[in-house]
Amino acid sequence: MPKSVRDILSMKNSKKITVITAYDYTTSQLCDKAGVDMVLVGDSAGMVMLGYDNTIPVTMEQMCLFTEAVARGRQNALVVADMPFMSYQSSKSQAIENAGRLIKAGADAVKLEGGVEIKDTIHAIVEIGIPVMGHIGFQPQTTTLQEGYKVQAKTKEAAMKLIDSAKSLEKAGVFSIALEMVTSEVSEIISRSISVPTIGIGSGPDCDGQVLVVHDVLGLYEKIKPKFAKRYLELSSDIVHAIESYKNDVTSGKFPGAEHSFSIDKTELERLRKEIG
Repeated sequence: MPKSVRDILSMKNSKKITVITAYDYTTSQLCDKAGVDMVLVGDSAGMVMLGYDNTIPVTMEQMCLFTEAVARGRQNALVVADMPFMSYQSSKSQAIENAGRLIKAGADAVKLEGGVEIKDTIHAIVEIGIPVMGHIGFQPQTTTLQEGYKVQAKTKEAAMKLIDSAKSLEKAGVFSIALEMVTSEVSEIISRSISVPTIGIGSGPDCDGQVLVVHDVLGLYEKIKPKFAKRYLELSSDIVHAIESYKNDVTSGKFPGAEHSFSIDKTELERLRKEIG
């Protein structure tokens, strides 16, 4: 039976939470088999799977499709789906409707980017029974529009703003908060200041859990290589080498061999040859 939001909450101050971002059925199965606590269906799918330059073009229809695939692949992990850009900013009713679409697609919870400014929207979603993960610090949907890719909370004022946002999201009812590219010291302060788990990505070791994109973990995505992403394998080169070997086998006639082919019964073959002369 899949983990529940209550299970994740109970891990605060007792066990580190492992989260991985995945976008498809096959990868979801493998991540689930590895025993991760949560699988996040990130809107980063727009970049990793669809080739967009950023997450802004991602649509609700695309997120529902990715969520359906991931949900079918998991057995034990909690599935959290990102709400894409402009799927929740216009109104609370819009946010509730789109959150519901992701739940119907198979998510157990949704994730929204933003701090104090979206606390009322988060509260409205939580009030109807849909669990929400918050996301503060670097926010891919909007931070790049003003600042580019920059580490967050490097001044006292910026740190206080993040701390206030975290407390506001906690009060709004989130069950966890993702902290992206936040200085380690401020991430530690936030993690100690709130009762819900923090999930870090590029935010140091003192968060209650960590999240990485599976394509970064496996060394599959070459366009961006974040400093905070530890690459446990370099599958890109292995995959290219394998496909090159396949191409060489085809062009040289080594593939397919007898072990990869099927044969008709000899008697039937003789009958066929007589029939066609």
